[in-house]
Amino acid sequence: MKSIYVAVVGVDNYFGSKIFRPGQILRLEKDYENIYDGEAIMVLLDPVGKVGYVANSTNTVPLGCWSAGRLYDTFESTAYAVVRFVTKETVIAEILENVEFQIYIEEEIYTPEDFEE
Repeated sequence: MKSIYVAVVGVDNYFGSKIFRPGQILRLEKDYENIYDGEAIMVLLDPVGKVGYVANSTNTVPLGCWSAGRLYDTFESTAYAVVRFVTKETVIAEILENVEFQIYIEEEIYTPEDFEE
């Protein structure tokens, strides 16, 4: 199937584009409580949190990218994408299909002695 690309916009309202690197995995979630856009899709970078939105305006969707409105009905509530390109104001990500992740959590156990000076 042909690759689907989306633009992540509004990054300056959060952490800026400097936190993005090609290859990073982004989580896309429908923002059901967005009062400005009924098809809003927020973009999250774990563990940082919300880092922007999928572009959904003719002024912000680059040529060759899908808008949030076009993408909205292609997934239930969560989708994943991988960062492919980063510019000063926009991040271009490729939608991942049939994604399976294995998450490893390493826990550190601290004792009170670890906090003493």
